[in-house]
Amino acid sequence: MDFDLPSHDDPRRVEVRDWLAVNAAPTGRQLAEAGLVAPHWPQPWGMGADPEHQLIIDDELRRAGIKRPTNTIGTGWAGPTIIHAGTQAQQERYLVPMLAAEEIWCQLFSEPGAGSDLANLATRAVRDGDEWVVNGQKVWTSYGHVAAFGILIARTDPDAPKHRGITYFICPMDAPGIEIRPIVEMTGGHTFNEVFFTDVRIPAANVVGDVNGGWGLAKVTLANERVSLSGDGALWGMGPTFADVMDLVQAAGGLHDPMMRQRAASLYTEAEILRLIRLRTVSAAIRGETPGPEASVRKVLADEHGQAIMAFVKDLCGPSGMVTDGRPLGADPGIWHYGWLFSQALTIGGGTGEVQRNIVAERALGLPHDIDVEAGQGWAEATSGRRLAADGANGNDHRHG
Repeated sequence: MDFDLPSHDDPRRVEVRDWLAVNAAPTGRQLAEAGLVAPHWPQPWGMGADPEHQLIIDDELRRAGIKRPTNTIGTGWAGPTIIHAGTQAQQERYLVPMLAAEEIWCQLFSEPGAGSDLANLATRAVRDGDEWVVNGQKVWTSYGHVAAFGILIARTDPDAPKHRGITYFICPMDAPGIEIRPIVEMTGGHTFNEVFFTDVRIPAANVVGDVNGGWGLAKVTLANERVSLSGDGALWGMGPTFADVMDLVQAAGGLHDPMMRQRAASLYTEAEILRLIRLRTVSAAIRGETPGPEASVRKVLADEHGQAIMAFVKDLCGPSGMVTDGRPLGADPGIWHYGWLFSQALTIGGGTGEVQRNIVAERALGLPHDIDVEAGQGWAEATSGRRLAADGANGNDHRHG
């Protein structure tokens, strides 16, 4: 693709500017209904925009100082999955309020005993007439305390192999039986939560896709997550970028330490590679291709790049970088200190760097898969075997009386 954007008089630019002239200071709902929040989504929720058109829209909104509504998990992960496999009723009910950020979404995937091995999840959903009854626990649920809805995966057939007995639900977060407990980070902030389900009833109409077919949809969500978590910013696509660091450096008259100049050059190279990979990944996603191993490649690179940026800025502070108000080149210390603390989580959230490297090795490079000692076993059988093995290792094996 051509990485240079079209000129100022391109008709697609003019169309956006004309719309903004009529809709000065547009609301989130207006942007959503115009297809400008996620222009790559198909109509009527987006514009079916190709990669170049999408970047043009981004550029024009940025020039006009217009910020899109923020609903990261909704528009980044839940929405594309509902478009991919949701019913027409689900799409009509949820997508526009999601785009307008009138209803915030969260993701109910990770569990205390099923982190990187997500398919080993134990939260159960049992059919009861026109409802499913859910019991279990989720953890690391970003924005769960403010979300109206969550995308939930739960085990609906414990006798099936672990990847085949999972179903994907839309979960109202105000349903009776849901308890949300905050997890306060070392940054001092509260983004993550534990979520407990006790006899939570979810309508059968809230199943996305096929019953017991949720793992395939979870992979679609996770692939989009890896794209979303690898945006331009250093903190999962948010926050400062390497360009922001260079603005600080230039304002201070440049770098005089040759070692710091070399680090800056390396960061610039990484940032440019990531920008080009992101354009290729976005192009594939907008063409309707399911994100593949390249999403994992970029996530590994972007996470480590984000950590390197924040470490670089901390080092720019010199000795004052050891305190919370250390100022990098005279800048406001707030985002930089917070970002340095938060960046430690980058290589864990959304799939650890180690897991992403396994995905790249097996799916992109064709290297041998890890041996699956539980192949052919149902989830319940495999879980029972693991418990017996653990008991034996701990000297608690009572199988012989």
